[in-house]
Amino acid sequence: MTAEDSPYLVRIATTPQDLTAAQRLRYEVFVAELGGDGPLVDHAARLERDELDPWFDHLVLVDRRVDPASLAHVIGAYRVLPGDRRAQTGRFYSESEYDLGPLLASGRRLLELGRSCVHADHRGGTAMFHLWNGLADYVLERGIEVLFGVASFHGTDPVALAGPLSWLYHHHLAPPGMRVRALPPERMEMDLVPAEGLDRKTAMAAIPALIKAYLRLGGFVGDGAWVDRPFNTTDVCLVMDTGQMSARHRDFYIRKKGQA
Repeated sequence: MTAEDSPYLVRIATTPQDLTAAQRLRYEVFVAELGGDGPLVDHAARLERDELDPWFDHLVLVDRRVDPASLAHVIGAYRVLPGDRRAQTGRFYSESEYDLGPLLASGRRLLELGRSCVHADHRGGTAMFHLWNGLADYVLERGIEVLFGVASFHGTDPVALAGPLSWLYHHHLAPPGMRVRALPPERMEMDLVPAEGLDRKTAMAAIPALIKAYLRLGGFVGDGAWVDRPFNTTDVCLVMDTGQMSARHRDFYIRKKGQA
């Protein structure tokens, strides 16, 4: 299937309808489905938003068969913030949870990722693949060298999350030059189970699909998880050096024009 044949289109949100539709999708996923909340969540309008939204680019996956006036045309979303905008915002979103010192000191071109979601009716198909392709284009066009951002486990129970968090710590901890650290007081240690006490299959089954996708692309996690009680999640900070991907993973990530 070529891009022209697909009902999906990935682009940066360019209209108020696009942004509102993305925030509505975020509400359905993060609030209605997963039980999250926040100071700027609008329950009456069913919008999940925060104070940094105006500064981010919102990468949206649009179903071209749906009328934008319905605000249901956005069926997938990512929000991304290039590092050169940090001077305008004063911070990255992740800085409320993590000390990003190693990344900020690197002098490299950074891109913060967040709020990744796909409508429930479109999961398991090609929707996330289209979003990844759109993200790849964005990264290539801007010469981004390091991707990072928080990704979440549902829930805040350290006992339930001990296995997968420990697996990430023992097998996917970022190298020192990229090792961001979770901040107190909501920091949760990840080294909860000794490496020899872990079962790979069980641990990996409990890791969300998005986190596993970053790991397959050569991503790492920072030191420590961060418990976001209002959002009912436990977050890890993912970091990926686009220059260190294996050739096989780069071929997947940087696809040829015309593939779908």
